[in-house]
Amino acid sequence: MNKSIVIIGAGLSGLYLGYLLKKAGFTIKILEANDRIGGRIFTKKTHDTSVELGATWLWRYNKDLMELCQELKLTLFEQAMAGEALFEATAAATVQRFKLPENQEISYRIAGGTAALLEQLAAHFSEDELLLNAAVNTIQEQDNAIEVITEHSTFIADRVVSTIPPQLLVHSIHFPIALDKDLVEVANHCHTWMKDSIKFAVVYNTPFWKTKGLSGTGFSHVGPFTEIYDHSDFTHKRFALMGFLNGNLATETKAQRELLVKTQLLKFFGDDGENYLSYEEKVWSQAPLTTTVTDTYLTPHANNGHPIFQKAYLNGKFIVAGSETSPSYGGYMEGAIYRGHQIALQLEQQFL
Repeated sequence: MNKSIVIIGAGLSGLYLGYLLKKAGFTIKILEANDRIGGRIFTKKTHDTSVELGATWLWRYNKDLMELCQELKLTLFEQAMAGEALFEATAAATVQRFKLPENQEISYRIAGGTAALLEQLAAHFSEDELLLNAAVNTIQEQDNAIEVITEHSTFIADRVVSTIPPQLLVHSIHFPIALDKDLVEVANHCHTWMKDSIKFAVVYNTPFWKTKGLSGTGFSHVGPFTEIYDHSDFTHKRFALMGFLNGNLATETKAQRELLVKTQLLKFFGDDGENYLSYEEKVWSQAPLTTTVTDTYLTPHANNGHPIFQKAYLNGKFIVAGSETSPSYGGYMEGAIYRGHQIALQLEQQFL
């Protein structure tokens, strides 16, 4: 058979699709614009531990993702929630302790960080199959093939699959023969999950919150952080808290955001809170290889899984994939896996 597929993007969507297609016997190239794999999975190593500044959790109902973790022999562990949580209603109010309701759906994390999932998938590709710093500029149809042009190379394939967020796709890649107008319109109004998020983490020598009877979970109506959770590692050798900042702080500097977080940690946890080893953050709206600047407000998951993404374009040679195009769990890691299955099956039925 030896049909060739070019996959744009080495996030979870692109890596998983490449993994499936290579196993099925296709010749693949995965082109990643960034200098790292992962897309919105971003595990930062700091002080001998890993903190998640991107996708973090999975749940039992994420069946495809759970099965993949099992297949790749990854260890999952429960998100620590034992102990009381904290809540801040107003800036003037004292932070309140409360008991979290029981029987909540258990969240799981991947031992070694979510990046362990990427590393296991990426290990199946050669250097010729997975290329970093390879931003795609142009995609154009040829007679019986399709051409993908980057700054330094040109690739000819039987099919091209884009796994980058649809809005980024239509803003960053040139199509000499324009894509379907309806597709472009929907893509422009397709919400990119996490594009409005600011995630942060603080690493500590000890899990001091546990000695206070706290879970590390906290919520605030005031900010700067709106949610916070225990983020200690699987081996309990390193300890951290991780959470989300108010999206309005995206225009502040990192130093300004850190100062605000430090002040709030002091209010929540006392002196222990501000005595961290490291402050890390990721402002996703400022990640040009993930999101695109737009004045249009989109509700979370707007147009995710839209029927228009389920069609093929450029005479069937170009497929729009990625988590946002998944009709199930669009935007999430589970959506990336679900859509990967769909596309792999579709290509196998065409060619095998």
